[in-house]
Amino acid sequence: MRHKTLYTIATFAVFALATAGCGGGTKETAKEEAAPGAGAGGPVFRVDPATAGTISGKVTLAGTAPSMRTIVMDAEPDCKKLHSEPVKSQEVVVGPNGALEYVFIYVKAGLEGKNFEAPSTPAKLDQKGCVYHPHVFGVQAGQKIDIANSDPTTHNIHPMPKINREWNQSQAPGTPDLDKEFARPEVMIPVKCNVHPWMRSYIGVVDNPYFAVTGEDGTFALKNMPPGKYTIEAWHEKYGTQDQEVTLAPSGTQTLDFAFKGE
Repeated sequence: MRHKTLYTIATFAVFALATAGCGGGTKETAKEEAAPGAGAGGPVFRVDPATAGTISGKVTLAGTAPSMRTIVMDAEPDCKKLHSEPVKSQEVVVGPNGALEYVFIYVKAGLEGKNFEAPSTPAKLDQKGCVYHPHVFGVQAGQKIDIANSDPTTHNIHPMPKINREWNQSQAPGTPDLDKEFARPEVMIPVKCNVHPWMRSYIGVVDNPYFAVTGEDGTFALKNMPPGKYTIEAWHEKYGTQDQEVTLAPSGTQTLDFAFKGE
């Protein structure tokens, strides 16, 4: 009887350790996944409107812009019939006077130790005409992303992060929007569709609200910024990154222009 009792106790001890190991690992992973960006754990930083300033500028492409390939949708009739004109790749989109669209601008350094609350308003990603809209966008870590499918065909949303958790989910036409978020800062996260290989988008995840994407005119503005010394980075999917340092005085304005080299 004594040996049987010892055996039972040992068995329960092994089971308890195994359970604790699995449970502990799960909790740690969940905690790690939910960890916000730099400055987390302290009070939420509030910008003093009396001293806030703005950094703005323009991004251009010097030289000749490359010709963008035509996206062939013949293999997917539901996609092809949604377009009356040829669809071009959005890798390099250049407007008048060399204005470069889809450049992600953000504060790379200078806000360390400041904890910013993620916006309650979600960012939007739509699949329309078998193309992601927008092609490039930004969110804060922990901010919700609403993903819609406006097409009459099934899509597949597959972000490919290196720091955040990877996921891969199909979305049929007429189904509710997907509700997603990324816990950690990461610039940039490419998104693809496993069903339609030409579909591509990029998400910039940062730990502060100071980011923008250049539009057709190539301009950007980072508003309501506290005074300080910053490193501003411009990211483009083909031409890489450029950094510039700038000092923003109280209630000041600064202009930063970036120029990428074309062909």
